[in-house]
Amino acid sequence: MAEVLNKVFIDVEVDAAAAGDAELARKLEEVCPVDIFAATESGVEIVAENLDECVLCNLCVDAAPAGAVRVVKLYEG
Repeated sequence: MAEVLNKVFIDVEVDAAAAGDAELARKLEEVCPVDIFAATESGVEIVAENLDECVLCNLCVDAAPAGAVRVVKLYEG
């Protein structure tokens, strides 16, 4: 039986100072086309199981204050 590996090629980082911002959390949840962000009572939550769906659109980066959200490629090229 072949082993199926879950490959994640990106990571999303939210600055600690911005992570607790409920308004930013709602904005990120709204702009992300693949539901990587969830707005919770405590702020921004990353939905890890959706990270592999990222299309590198940068809508989250554009919606957040400068440096608050980073999309990190975990591959070369």
